[in-house]
Amino acid sequence: MTIEIKAPAFPESVADGVVSAWHKVAGESVTRDELLVEIETDKVVMEVVAPAPGVIEAILVGEGETILSETLLAILVEGEAAEVPQAAAPKATAASDHDESVSANAEPVSSDSVPMGPAVRSLLDEQGLEAAAITASGKGGRLLKEDVLAHMAGLAKTGGQERDTPVAQAVGLEVTGPTSERIEKRVPMTRMRARIAERLLVATQQTAMLTTFNEVNMAPLMKLRRQYKDQFETVHNGTRLGFMGFFVRAACEALKRFPAVNASIDGNDVVYHGYQDIGVAVSVDEGLVVPILRDADFMSIADIEAAVHDLGVKARDKKLTIEEMTGGTFTVSNGGVFGSLLSTPILNPPQTGILGMHTIQDRPIAMDGEVVIQPMMYLALSYDHRLVDGKTAVQFLVAIKGLIEDPARILLQL
Repeated sequence: MTIEIKAPAFPESVADGVVSAWHKVAGESVTRDELLVEIETDKVVMEVVAPAPGVIEAILVGEGETILSETLLAILVEGEAAEVPQAAAPKATAASDHDESVSANAEPVSSDSVPMGPAVRSLLDEQGLEAAAITASGKGGRLLKEDVLAHMAGLAKTGGQERDTPVAQAVGLEVTGPTSERIEKRVPMTRMRARIAERLLVATQQTAMLTTFNEVNMAPLMKLRRQYKDQFETVHNGTRLGFMGFFVRAACEALKRFPAVNASIDGNDVVYHGYQDIGVAVSVDEGLVVPILRDADFMSIADIEAAVHDLGVKARDKKLTIEEMTGGTFTVSNGGVFGSLLSTPILNPPQTGILGMHTIQDRPIAMDGEVVIQPMMYLALSYDHRLVDGKTAVQFLVAIKGLIEDPARILLQL
């Protein structure tokens, strides 16, 4: 029995996608729910798995090709492994491993058992390398192009080869001595990175963005965290007590008091949202993604901490869905985890506000007529001045500051 492997049905907000990586080749056996191919869209990387055990009879869409919703990707023969005719090999496409290509007659499967793509096989043939001698880091022991390049770099260094050797040129070794060469490397921008760049330009060109700043004394919150973090983790099944839960709860309370910061502009209309869907910025290799905490105003601090952790893991593992990244009425971004002392976060349209958290640093401040050292954090609120006035923005940020410096007010909704 043959089964058609199709791309997922894309939501309306996603027009198309690109086949970024095949994890199987024609003629290879697969098990049920085993990852077959990754499809990169403007927002997330979607995975297609095998619906049943069998053998890949043919791959119809190669790496690097643009596809639409429910495009036929491959043919799966259900059952035990069997020989697949050579004609079933995937057609020539631009390789997903950057800018290399493979001819239509390239052999995608080696005589050994190491799984790899056609671009990797081509690179091995060009350099005369054996796949068995290279450590594979891909899923299921799959050999990646990065593995081959790292192996070649090691050979170049240990062999004392000069910059002008083919191996050194291929891996782009660092220049350790005087040279007249000016090395450059050009790689295509990923769809996600291109989409991020597009949205950033929209935010800067089509909004009247302004940022206001304040600072918050983190000592009371840090004392509370030290006092209860062990008990909190025990009671809430391993969920760690951090600062994000308090800031999200504080943002929800402040948004209720200043609904303009929780609104959005739709043409000539202002849409006021009677709920708080908070986006939490998460940094991944491909850029910054913003999964959404739905109805965050009804979530406890433990619920928020657990949800933020789960979304962060899913983002790093490329498991986020379109639904988990769609919508949001306000965003919280924590650049402090990377050591940022002060920044101006960029709006996430059509939202009209984003809160930027920063690193905690001991600084001298005046308290009760005395100079004391306290753990301080700068807060930044970027807002769309078309809808939010400066007075409202300052009052919103002051409300956040008051709630964080007296955490009991969050629980009592004061």
